[in-house]
Amino acid sequence: MCESNAYILENGKEELFLESVDLIRPEGDSVYLCSAFGEQKTVSARILEIRLMDHKIILEKN
Repeated sequence: MCESNAYILENGKEELFLESVDLIRPEGDSVYLCSAFGEQKTVSARILEIRLMDHKIILEKN
């Protein structure tokens, strides 16, 4: 599978936010994520980085 896991960076640590992310959509000051299983989340954050080889999406709260 090609999905990635999304993490929130807090206090220098990556905390799992959503597994198997299939869709990421910036929406103003927020980021909308949807998993391969249909779970949807929106968080007030920005995309800090995407590590394609590690299948990681790193978000930083606003």
